[in-house]
Amino acid sequence: MKAVLEDIQSAKGNSSFYAYRLRVPFFEFKWHYHPEYELTYIIKGSGYRIVGNSYDDFASGDLVLLGSNLPHTWSGKTNNEVYSEAIVIQFSETLIAPFLGLNESVLIKKMLNNAARGLSFEITEELESKMIALTEVKGLERILRLIAILDLLSKQDNTFISTNTFHNVVSKKNGLRINKVCLFIQNNFNNKIALKQVADLLHLTESNFCKFFKKATGKTYSDYLNEMRINEACRLLVQTEKSVNQIAFDCGFETLSYFNRVFLNKKGITPSGYRKQNLI
Repeated sequence: MKAVLEDIQSAKGNSSFYAYRLRVPFFEFKWHYHPEYELTYIIKGSGYRIVGNSYDDFASGDLVLLGSNLPHTWSGKTNNEVYSEAIVIQFSETLIAPFLGLNESVLIKKMLNNAARGLSFEITEELESKMIALTEVKGLERILRLIAILDLLSKQDNTFISTNTFHNVVSKKNGLRINKVCLFIQNNFNNKIALKQVADLLHLTESNFCKFFKKATGKTYSDYLNEMRINEACRLLVQTEKSVNQIAFDCGFETLSYFNRVFLNKKGITPSGYRKQNLI
């Protein structure tokens, strides 16, 4: 997959690494990569997450460690009254290298090596507290707190996200192209979107667009679009009192029967069952 290079070196200014708390109306699709490791904790929000060649749903509590130059994005929406929030910590190999030579850092070193495929962790109150505190301090204490967080993480169970190590091919042009398409889909998925319409965005034939999209996201265009629509349907089922029929049409499905079939296939449960299960 092609992604856009993010310039963290400039963003962090005079600090040794970049750590901040993000609060936005929603997480906008931005497929990118950078040389720095990244630890991201989703305080509030839901949608889908792409890391390397993986495509997974995410929700509040999502905690992920990414290795150097591993392409990724989080994308999703909440209702208009609820903001999405995340804590993002990005640090370079140069910063962490002196610590990795210590005998006490064996587990951290192993964890960072495994992060080449992306690692997912269970959030704990202690981790959440330490990550929030890190964004509020300055000076040497920030580095000490970062090491403490990595040490704590290295002693916890984790799971790989990407099925194998992802070798990104740097291409600003293709990164911009896939971002253009995915942003368009994100902003228009509740309407009917013809294949030719998105292919025309990149001046490609429908056949060539399908090949490009599958290579870029690991999914077919129709499957990707349905993932977006079902994610939004899940949100509406839990956060509103709209009927299942109305939600189906609000999310871009032309018939209720097709919506029910796709929802069951994606979630393993009916829309009504999902609503009942998540309102308990």
